[in-house]
Amino acid sequence: MPDPYLFEAVAHVINDRTEVSDDYWGGVPSIIRLREDLPENTLAGLNEFSHLQVVFKFHLAVPGDVHLGARSPRNDPRWEPSGTFAHRNHRRPAQIGVSHPCLIKIDGRDLHVVDLDAVDGTPVLDIAPWFADFGPRGEVHQPTWPSEMLANYWTEPA
Repeated sequence: MPDPYLFEAVAHVINDRTEVSDDYWGGVPSIIRLREDLPENTLAGLNEFSHLQVVFKFHLAVPGDVHLGARSPRNDPRWEPSGTFAHRNHRRPAQIGVSHPCLIKIDGRDLHVVDLDAVDGTPVLDIAPWFADFGPRGEVHQPTWPSEMLANYWTEPA
């Protein structure tokens, strides 16, 4: 019986970003290219949505990158250590990321997006429209370090 936890990519990312970076993802244009064996009509209706939810594999990470336990975000001692599941990076056990890029257009099998924080060649495990109704309910709160740490995350690259 096949392992139900093995995933095959449904698409791959095409862009000019070849190196992982902690910042400067704003305005980065990308194409999410659907696999050839998947029918184009699997994308029907997706163009009516402004944003996508993209689940992808941190394919440049290796199992040795996983960090279990507490550490300071970005190893910066200004921020108190927090546990593995309080971080959103490739050092998590599944090494899976989620992004919410803006969908610009669909051209055949190519989804043209902006603000997808994934490098060229990244395997995309799933694509879904972003439903505003699935956003958090109630008041959202977080510590101050994520906003401090991500101050340049969506800044456009120089």
